Amino acid sequence: MRTRTFLMPIPAALALALAACGGATDTGDNAAAEADRAAQTGTATSPAMTQAPATAAAATAMATLAPTEGNETAGELRFAMVDGRIEVSGTVTGLPAGGAHGFHVHETGDCSAPDGTSAGGHFNPGSTDHGRVGQGAHHAGDSDNITAGADGTAQVSGWLDGATIGDGAATDIVGKGVIVHQDADDYATQPTGNAGDRLACGVIQAG
Repeated sequence: MRTRTFLMPIPAALALALAACGGATDTGDNAAAEADRAAQTGTATSPAMTQAPATAAAATAMATLAPTEGNETAGELRFAMVDGRIEVSGTVTGLPAGGAHGFHVHETGDCSAPDGTSAGGHFNPGSTDHGRVGQGAHHAGDSDNITAGADGTAQVSGWLDGATIGDGAATDIVGKGVIVHQDADDYATQPTGNAGDRLACGVIQAG
């Protein structure tokens, strides 16, 4: 009786697996080669390179002025860091017509007292003498007088030197008070400039 020998075929699944292994190795080698070429030519792009650079928001703050007891002075103010100093802009209404008025940042953001005295004295983190901003020694909260027109409205366009906005430093004006006074600041009398009573008070808040 003749005995037949049968050769078992390689299962199809095994053949496919072997082919796949070979393909994966080739793909990995190709990817590595591409990465090497990109690094040599400087064409590689990382996720960080595709993102736009972050832009720091400008430091700004706002204050709303409300009249002290018996007065009508009110207004809106904006504070902005520009070239290392704070520029102050805004509008103040309800002032006596045609007069000049002291205008300062004060040490406390508290306008609860009817006469505004709860805002304390001028903001003066450097413990310097009172004066005129830009002309020698002065408080960080000192700014030029504002002047009302015939309708009792003043357009504020002043600045602060030695103060900052929102950095948490001793010079930071956020959380401090703003006062408009009845009389003009003489820029000399210590420690207030002899600017008289307080017509309006506001608290500076980060913008």
